[in-house]
Amino acid sequence: MPNSSFFTPHSSLSAAPLVTIVALCHNHAPFVREALDSILSQTYPNLEVWLVDDASTDGSPAILQEYAARHPTWKLLLLPENLGNCRAFNLAFRQSSGDFVIDFATDDVLLPNRVAQQVAAFQAAEPMVGVVYSNAEPITEDGKLLSLHHRLASHGELLPRPASGWVFAEVLRRYFISTPTMMMRRACLDQLGGYDETLAYEDFDFWVRASREWQFLYLNEVTTRKRKHPRSMSSRAYQRHDPYLASTIEVCKKALALANGPIERGALATRLRWELRQAVRRHRHAEARELFRLLRQTGPPSPLDWALAGWSHLYTL
Repeated sequence: MPNSSFFTPHSSLSAAPLVTIVALCHNHAPFVREALDSILSQTYPNLEVWLVDDASTDGSPAILQEYAARHPTWKLLLLPENLGNCRAFNLAFRQSSGDFVIDFATDDVLLPNRVAQQVAAFQAAEPMVGVVYSNAEPITEDGKLLSLHHRLASHGELLPRPASGWVFAEVLRRYFISTPTMMMRRACLDQLGGYDETLAYEDFDFWVRASREWQFLYLNEVTTRKRKHPRSMSSRAYQRHDPYLASTIEVCKKALALANGPIERGALATRLRWELRQAVRRHRHAEARELFRLLRQTGPPSPLDWALAGWSHLYTL
């Protein structure tokens, strides 16, 4: 997307669609100032900001209150009990008005042109594009750059390979989207009813449901810094007693109901095999048996699939 298409702080507000940023915070005190300053640094002129604290037990609420007081147009929700990302996001989203929406975790950082670049991409795209996502820079807990989410391989291709258009089979088959980089069309979120509040995390379920009805567009720009630290949601996946694997199984059930034809069922089988191996490696044997049951509904299991399922069954006898 050429820089000439970006909005600047002097652009006409009447020509700039409203963009909602839902800034979700849970115990992000070491990072939240940098995150909120990155909202203030946006070159895009027409923002609606919701600050949502999901019952933090550190100093985060005081910092959010400070920023809300300094910026009276920003809305503040201090939740008295921890609701989890899906419910906390929905609370703000359903009160918001933006044509486009960013779900922004306050341990991450928005680069200054982030909103302007993605709005320009939406405006140049077809109306059935529901999501624009992009490249990201993973950073350490103390802010050191690591690499890129989509890295240029020796043969000249980005890895993981981005996909644009009708990507339903691709989101079933593999992980390739950096979740913090997504900007979502409000109409897409409205059609889905927001996030599924019964789940422990939102992105896989959103990708599956959204990509069945809406196109996705990859913008080849670095727009976001994604922080990796031990308290992040992604670092807790597959740990003993974590709720994320159970949510993944529920999303796979939805995907099975939505999948049409051998290509999409084969893509889901690839995902289920990967999840089955993760479950067995981490001794999540009840979940492994459920994943195998779903896998059998996509087509004939392989000998290794049978072996993994049998081992999980014997482990619990």
